[in-house]
Amino acid sequence: MSLFWRIFLLNAVVLIIATALLLGPVTVSTPVLLTEAAVLTGGLGVMLTANGLLLRIGLVPLQRLTRAMTTIDLLRPGQRPAVGGRGEVAELITTFNAMLDRLEAERATSAARALSAQESERHRIAQELHDEVGQSLTAVLLELNRAAGHAPPDLREDLHQVQETTRSSLDEIRRIARRLRPGVLEELGLTSALKALTNEFTGATLVVHHRIAADLPPLGAETELVIYRVAQESLTNAARHAAAHRAELALIRGPEGVELRVHDDGRGLGDAAEGAGIRGMRERALLIGAALDLGSAPGGGTDVHLTVPVPHRSQ
Repeated sequence: MSLFWRIFLLNAVVLIIATALLLGPVTVSTPVLLTEAAVLTGGLGVMLTANGLLLRIGLVPLQRLTRAMTTIDLLRPGQRPAVGGRGEVAELITTFNAMLDRLEAERATSAARALSAQESERHRIAQELHDEVGQSLTAVLLELNRAAGHAPPDLREDLHQVQETTRSSLDEIRRIARRLRPGVLEELGLTSALKALTNEFTGATLVVHHRIAADLPPLGAETELVIYRVAQESLTNAARHAAAHRAELALIRGPEGVELRVHDDGRGLGDAAEGAGIRGMRERALLIGAALDLGSAPGGGTDVHLTVPVPHRSQ
């Protein structure tokens, strides 16, 4: 029975009983006697109390729905308010859960398209950096080398300095191109790509250790790309924002699938809002049905945990 009909019938029952009493043994005098006023006040109190209890019990599921509506995050799927109550209240919660299912499916589809376009654009930019800018700087280096061979001694040192600057710029462009398009991932696989990634981030201020299991199950190209991008973003945050000195990357086979863990000893997440990088990691995890957890590690730092489900193959 809907909330409307329950309230209506409750009030109807109370009014019918009151009318029957007034037509029967109960009378009201003019002026109203004290006992009659007590009866009327008591009846009114009973009616208000019954209405209040009915509304309180009937609106509890709506209060739970309100809390769910203010806390649900589409980047953390699976959160659903329990269907409670009766009538239109239960129907409202059911409709809200169906809307969440549709929104999560639509967001996953749009995120897949956006990330696919992003990877294509990264591939194009990396190709142009390598082919256009890289070749131009290489030609500049050759011309500088030829000019230095014919230059007088007082200019030769300056030309060598320009050569070193140009060579450093060329190395930086190649490093940026590798980050935009991990060619080693396509050519040598995930294990080699992650090892190269840890070596790339290891420098004077940050030391990255890796631990990659040898018994990893076969993973699809999209799954490997998501794991690589999450690891890349985690190490980027550790190097640029967390002021970390040590980091550890582990890729192991766990009870629920393949697990990627990236831990650093930096300043941690704190109370800062999640930026575009972390949101991008969550969206990538949703694409392959993976679970992503970020939190403060014991003793300080940040712990990134990505769990990728792997289907069990029948023997």
